[in-house]
Amino acid sequence: MLLENLGLLFFKNYEEAALSFSEHINCFIGDNGSGKTNLLDAIHYLSMTKSAFPGTDAQSIKQGEDFFMAKGRFDISGEKHTVQVSLKQGQKKTVTHNKALYEKISDHIGRFPVVLISPYDTDLIREGSEERRKYFDSLMSQFDHVYLEQLIQYNYFLKQRNSLLKQFADRNYFDRDYLQILNEQLVPFGEKLVQARQRFLQDFVPIFQKHYHHISDSHEEVSLTYKSQLEGDDFAYKLQQAERKDMALQRTTVGPHKDDFVFLMDGNPVKSFGSQGQQKSYVIALKLAHFEVMDQRQHHKPLLLLDDIFDRLDEKRITKLMQMVAAHTFGQIFLTDTHLERTDKILEGLSESIRRFEVREGVVKVIGEL
Repeated sequence: MLLENLGLLFFKNYEEAALSFSEHINCFIGDNGSGKTNLLDAIHYLSMTKSAFPGTDAQSIKQGEDFFMAKGRFDISGEKHTVQVSLKQGQKKTVTHNKALYEKISDHIGRFPVVLISPYDTDLIREGSEERRKYFDSLMSQFDHVYLEQLIQYNYFLKQRNSLLKQFADRNYFDRDYLQILNEQLVPFGEKLVQARQRFLQDFVPIFQKHYHHISDSHEEVSLTYKSQLEGDDFAYKLQQAERKDMALQRTTVGPHKDDFVFLMDGNPVKSFGSQGQQKSYVIALKLAHFEVMDQRQHHKPLLLLDDIFDRLDEKRITKLMQMVAAHTFGQIFLTDTHLERTDKILEGLSESIRRFEVREGVVKVIGEL
């Protein structure tokens, strides 16, 4: 799968941009704050219909403007696909594929897969369980549309249930029959999410462990487990048990929306026992396993986005990644860096075609090919 070109209007710090890409490696070079990462984020929008970073869609509109548009043409085995994502202030975001509007934006997810490796990936280790759930939900949603629909339905009924609990508190009344109806709607979707996550990890963990040992050249044993509140217990029973607590807190306190993915090294939490280098290797291995799983399930390689990784990784880990590039492990790559000389040195000797772009204050121009 290739992204042939990208067009932007009023996207973040870009007034306008029109870029054509190499089918192999594309480098965005510029100072911090120039807009390099925004180009990767625009590509992420075309794939996932949303930003890769925290914030609302409205924050992607250039300051002083009232809409943004990102447009790109993909090539999958010779078939052309034009994708456009646009948002006008105060209106719903629209996504089109070959000019046809999606009835449900979720139908787009997974058609044009992408994997992003960024300096913020270690947040998966440092932050709370919500960060990890979001990551794995997003990963699984790209290749499993049944899972995505179940997740959407679960979140819908969870929102309804939480709203009802708040109404009970605000209006000082309780309707167990209505609560039971929502429980019965919530339970089957919750149980299916837990089962799907458990099945997924059985396939994912060995691939992740393989990549960790390749990236790190180390002997510690890493693993990844799924910690669910529902293990060994019926979801409906757990909701019933938690009813008084839910009433007091005005929210649903049990269910897959509270579960966690636990990152382990030699049986201990990576957050507490892993060095900075080990934590970096851990999250890079996660993303490389993410890439391999997507390649296997979708039957075409995702786009690989590398954001400022040369600034954050040591020479050993960069060398390992470049060995994978040289071995044609990946398809099309988009990367950002602040130093052209460093990028050229790291990429020298690769047989792939390389296109370099200079990014300066929201203006992009081609500065040559290797």
